[in-house]
Amino acid sequence: MHVLNKDREYQSAGEGAVRKVLAYSKNIMNVELQFEAGAVGAMHSHPHEQIGYVIEGTLIYKEEGEKDVTLMAGDSYLVPPNVVHGIECVTSVKLLDIFTPMREDFI
Repeated sequence: MHVLNKDREYQSAGEGAVRKVLAYSKNIMNVELQFEAGAVGAMHSHPHEQIGYVIEGTLIYKEEGEKDVTLMAGDSYLVPPNVVHGIECVTSVKLLDIFTPMREDFI
């Protein structure tokens, strides 16, 4: 299976944010996200394990019980299941998020 990025459309992912679901199966999913400078990915949790990779930009990654950390292009983060987390975008940001299992709520 293959997925051409140009064939996928962005969907709203909250104020100042859009997401594009790319390849997925019931076990794994990758999603491209774009945030405007100043956008906030509100604190939330979900039962999925998540890895995020910063493609472009600078953000502040927040995780409940941890010190906030600034991440830039090339950096990544790991979110265990059910951990409260969020981001604040210092600049415009492009992310690649990978979830296991797939996020049925994104389809």
